[in-house]
Amino acid sequence: MFRSSSRRMLLSSAAKFAASRPSFYFLKHEDVYLVPPPNRLTQNRFLDIHEMLSKEAIKKERARIKDEMSRGYFADMAEIKKHGGKIAKADAALIPAVEAVKFPSFDVNFSDGRSLRLPIGSEQNKSDKSKILMPSASLLCLSFRANSQAMIDSWTTPFMDAFGNSSNIQLYEVSVIESWFLSLIPIKQLLLWTMRKSSSDGKHLALQREIGYSFGDKYYFRKELKILNLLTGYIFLLDKFGRIRWQGYGLATEEEMSSLMSCTSQLLEER
Repeated sequence: MFRSSSRRMLLSSAAKFAASRPSFYFLKHEDVYLVPPPNRLTQNRFLDIHEMLSKEAIKKERARIKDEMSRGYFADMAEIKKHGGKIAKADAALIPAVEAVKFPSFDVNFSDGRSLRLPIGSEQNKSDKSKILMPSASLLCLSFRANSQAMIDSWTTPFMDAFGNSSNIQLYEVSVIESWFLSLIPIKQLLLWTMRKSSSDGKHLALQREIGYSFGDKYYFRKELKILNLLTGYIFLLDKFGRIRWQGYGLATEEEMSSLMSCTSQLLEER
């Protein structure tokens, strides 16, 4: 009887003591443990942050849908009919290094099974076991629709003729495929197998034309590069640090081609 009464008094005292110091004690069965209880304030803050992030994600996705719906195929086609894909004039001179922006990185697959992250940065690409030499200049051509291939060729063919013997330049033609269905691994592998092409076009040149494909959603990639019209071609001249030093659009003109040649030669002389 005495033991039972003393035990109840001890537990009652311990409970009052633990309640007066909720940050340090809590009761479990017959013992008192020195363990902090759950912090409700922290939990509530976590829930608030999670809810805030969810709302921000929803808001971001709604803005994306609105943006995508505001410009579609017919708007792109109307623009192409208006100026033939020449949405802007090419740069007349080399963009100064201090003003140049870095080209956003993206993954490219090749029909021979290779994969590469472009542009090639200062670190060796881990997916490629071979040593990747840093080129002084890279011409990166992007197309989102098959009809822009002729535009890309109007730049790359004269470029190959002019710098074909240079081993310090790289040329990439990348077709962007955003369709979720075509980006499925089995379908993608089948497409790469059927799209096998010779990157050298049968010519034994130091400069090789690398033809690759980039799969998956590229919305934010396009936004970063300010790419709106998907029916035209985009040409970027990058320096050895992956910065955009010159840019062209659509079909090449003689004047623009001369500008590209001059800017490329300048990059080869930069140290």
